Amino acid sequence: MADIIHLLPDSVANQIAAGEVIQRPASIVKELVENAVDAGSTEIKVLLKEAGKSRVQIIDNGCGMSDTDARMSFERHATSKIKDANDLFSIRTMGFRGEALASIAAVAQLELKTCKKEETLGTLIKINGSEIESQEPTSCPPGTNIIVKNLFYNIPARRKFLKSNSTELRHLVIEFQRIALTLPQISFSLYHNDSEIYNLSAVSSFPQRIAGVFGRGILPNLVPVKTDTSIVNIRGHIGKPEFARKTYGEQFFFVNHRFMRHPYFHKAVTSAYEEILPPETIPSYFLYFDIDPENIDINIHPTKTEIKFEDERSIWQILNASIREALGKFNVIPSIDFDTKGSIDIPVLRKDSRANPPQISIDPGFNPFLDKQNLENWEKIYKNSSGEQVKWPIQQESINPQNELFQTVSQAQQNLFHFKGKYILSSVKSGLMVIDQKRAHERILYENFLELNSSLKTSAQKSLFPHSLELNPADYILFKELLPDLNNIGFDIRDLGNNALIVNAYPSEVNINDPVEALEVLLHEYKATQVHLEKGHKERLAQSLARASSIPYGKVLNQEEMKDLVDRLFACDSPGYSPGGKPVISIISMGEFEEKFN
Repeated sequence: MADIIHLLPDSVANQIAAGEVIQRPASIVKELVENAVDAGSTEIKVLLKEAGKSRVQIIDNGCGMSDTDARMSFERHATSKIKDANDLFSIRTMGFRGEALASIAAVAQLELKTCKKEETLGTLIKINGSEIESQEPTSCPPGTNIIVKNLFYNIPARRKFLKSNSTELRHLVIEFQRIALTLPQISFSLYHNDSEIYNLSAVSSFPQRIAGVFGRGILPNLVPVKTDTSIVNIRGHIGKPEFARKTYGEQFFFVNHRFMRHPYFHKAVTSAYEEILPPETIPSYFLYFDIDPENIDINIHPTKTEIKFEDERSIWQILNASIREALGKFNVIPSIDFDTKGSIDIPVLRKDSRANPPQISIDPGFNPFLDKQNLENWEKIYKNSSGEQVKWPIQQESINPQNELFQTVSQAQQNLFHFKGKYILSSVKSGLMVIDQKRAHERILYENFLELNSSLKTSAQKSLFPHSLELNPADYILFKELLPDLNNIGFDIRDLGNNALIVNAYPSEVNINDPVEALEVLLHEYKATQVHLEKGHKERLAQSLARASSIPYGKVLNQEEMKDLVDRLFACDSPGYSPGGKPVISIISMGEFEEKFN
């Protein structure tokens, strides 16, 4: 039998490696701007064409490269920052593995001009899919100028999975923000199709840079955070509770000047705001960690945005206490005397300590709508026409369009009652019918919005006073993509430019008290909605808008409102499930009901 294992050609191996590092145009911007930062640049320009799909250009005034270094920089794992494995644990620079340029050159057409400050001539290199076409001397300013054209031109299967220009541009803006926020001493500018998005001058402080990125209106709503410990130093700002939004977008962690994602530390922040945030809102935070590089590992993910800490539990405690101290110190929440001097003294759980974890008992059959305090008189409700107690079979099931329960809908609608501002309950022959009111309303609105979008027959409700909506550039780009479809279903939203919109009207189908808040929730839901291959753009928008404008939990409905909601629900094509696939209707037996609360 012939041997079947062989080495891949370098061109194929480079493309495979590029798939880990270069996922979209934003990946190119991240890698090349980080290289420019490491080169000691004080001014970095990012110029984009067609959301980076056709052209990404990064111009810096850094130290530049010699002709030999310029050529070597495109070899895989060629780097000036690592000599042995131990160096991985003392990294304070941005790019260090020597993957970026080789990976980019494998999947694009690339042109590099670079010149050292002490030289009179620089170097020009042209590469096409890892193949060097030419290298020659050239006249150029000190620094480096890289042009990346036609991303994934040689991998059509990868290119077709790129999203729309507005979506890719939003990712580019977010990546730009992450780098600019941590380096206020560097001047950054961003242009798309020759239009300026950002022009950030070098400043002396993080608050000034935050204001440059998100607007000066953010500054009065920020509270400073400052904590020094032997484990980690934390600097930065957090948003006041009343400034919290229903959308993500102003939550940033940085460690040693590098952006990171960290859900565990995010929980430390949000738990510090416990009971002082408006419902379903997320606080803003811009937090900078300074820690010994030996105590973290930034090499666990190709994009280096997931970072492992040696003592995460202690840092969680320090962070949580720091946020609580800041909120109390600046009179955001009632507090005892926080006017302390020097570093705060926070007891931490060391990694060699023992802790007794809490014992948590989980009942898989628990139903959150069953509360004994609200069921004292349930016996009076569940009587048949003769006044006898109804005996229910012990069973539980989910409803579906073919289920025999649909034959009892008219019966169920006669004895509806409300529970905990969240559920509509009714007795049916199979047990107790439970309808989640918010999910039911989501299903109704979702199907209505889809119908409106396809028929283009809308009725709009004019606002007495137009509402203005100011967004950060990333959300503004996304919103512009949604505008045509939103206006099709009854909104009247106009683009004012400079990241601002004005809302003149909204669909009469939607009961909106605050159109600006509803649109902010819509943005959050749209970004959070999982994109399924079988769901198109209009379905995703309809689902997000339905979630944003449905009646909230806690709203108590009267008998007429409950009946109307149930009538409209059962008129839907798919009443059993919300647009996100969660059950709207379920049946619980009275036997189980009695077992839990008797």
